[in-house]
Amino acid sequence: MSQQHINRREFVQKAVAGTVGAAGMVAAVGATQKPAEAQATDTSKILSYNENMEYRRHGKTDWMVSAVCLGGHSGSDEKERYEIVSRCIDAGINYIDSCTGGEVRRDAKALKGRRDKMYLGFSNIGREPRNEECRTAKAMLAGLDSLLQQANLEHADLWRITVLEPGGRHTFNTSCEIAEAIETAKKQGKVLFGGFSCHDRRWIKFMIEYFPTIDCVCFPFTLMTKAAPTDSLFPALKERDVAAFGIKPFAARSLFAGAETQEERDRRGRLAIRYILNSNTVIPIPGLNSLNEVDNAVEAVKERRQLDLAEQTELEGIGKEMFAKLPPKYQWLRDWEYA
Repeated sequence: MSQQHINRREFVQKAVAGTVGAAGMVAAVGATQKPAEAQATDTSKILSYNENMEYRRHGKTDWMVSAVCLGGHSGSDEKERYEIVSRCIDAGINYIDSCTGGEVRRDAKALKGRRDKMYLGFSNIGREPRNEECRTAKAMLAGLDSLLQQANLEHADLWRITVLEPGGRHTFNTSCEIAEAIETAKKQGKVLFGGFSCHDRRWIKFMIEYFPTIDCVCFPFTLMTKAAPTDSLFPALKERDVAAFGIKPFAARSLFAGAETQEERDRRGRLAIRYILNSNTVIPIPGLNSLNEVDNAVEAVKERRQLDLAEQTELEGIGKEMFAKLPPKYQWLRDWEYA
């Protein structure tokens, strides 16, 4: 056996040993904390706490995260983004997600002077495993250092490395490098928690079961997503106490393609968020492009979770229309009817 394989085994064993103590304290992923219930907790520890927002324990991060958060992909410029972030903070939204170097620099600027108001999670997609030259822990850590410097940040709250969309195309060695990069960044104090974003259900399940250093995952979750009949991600997330964010909740905005009025677009957005929250599995991170979209997402959190029969029928029709209008580059979202 090669020295490299021995090191990999040692790394995994050390990672397991470091998390054994948490095994008996696993809480259900997405356990709901209603606004009224939040009074029983120390709300001073909830970032940007607002009594009208719902907060959920986010896996083993132990963060209380708002039931809807702010995704990174949006068409807003720096001025618009600052205003959107401000509206989010006022409404009690306390997590912001950035995927590219440009998004991180923009969002770090929007958070300047109020870094303690929101958790910041990000990746540096161009210098992470989608790039063949960045599939070693050393290369990923160099990309992290570079982006922290560019964005004038001392640390990231969550480093959610972006991997190949079909993560199963990565070798086991690359999987180990990803886990090693996360573990090293934590030890160096550059990130508080680590995880990854991927569009491959089976590979996600493998990673969270094999590498205890994974704290959070990001994967697609739309109004058409439901638990897979077999080999679902949901039990694995719960067992390992791994937090989950749902990306593309509006299916790359195909959700709105058939809506003729702003009122109808808003209604569709709220229905989708309600459906996702009712799954009690992920926290949606939609790309909110305007103050109205922030307000509408907040309104969805206030509405009842359970959809009645008429709403379920409506949602099914909207979902079919949404899938029919997916742009060519987002056809892979069809693969996420089951998670």
